[in-house]
Amino acid sequence: MTAIIWTVLGYLLGSVPFGIVITRALGLGDLRQIGSGNIGATNVLRTGNKPAALATLLLDSGKGAIAVLLARYFGGETAAILAGCAAFLGHCFPVWLGFRGGKGVATFLGTLIALYWPLGLTACAIWLLTAAISRISSLSALLAALASPFLAWSMGRSDLILACLFMVALILLRHRANITRLLNGSEPRIGRKD
Repeated sequence: MTAIIWTVLGYLLGSVPFGIVITRALGLGDLRQIGSGNIGATNVLRTGNKPAALATLLLDSGKGAIAVLLARYFGGETAAILAGCAAFLGHCFPVWLGFRGGKGVATFLGTLIALYWPLGLTACAIWLLTAAISRISSLSALLAALASPFLAWSMGRSDLILACLFMVALILLRHRANITRLLNGSEPRIGRKD
């Protein structure tokens, strides 16, 4: 019962669209009408406001981490894993926005860091290295996500493999258009406003 409660609370926390909240509060307009229309930090960066993008990144990753840490404290490890996956699901399909949310990358990384920090930080390092080389956010996200189940297995955390696979599947689903653009060479680079 506790795990179910924390799953629901994790989903509701993950559903908070911080990118929209921040851009509206700063008078930057409706984020869904800017750039890609996505509600995450990469699209906030397209407004030209780097502090807003950083705040969105931290809050979107933080909501996954907070869901995990609270659930672990009050309900144990199974509750933590479920709450983290639910927070990730909430970001991708938020109830407050008619289930049209973001791509989940920041929430995915925050969730992994809270579940097992060596796994989360290694995934972050893959994202950063790929971004530094390619300057393509989606490619960085896809490689970090795809590596996560293998990393969990190699680090002896087989209990996290299913959670990683669940999040990877949703990241791939949410990045369908990006994958198409990557394949045809038209995916925009980090920092471009179009």
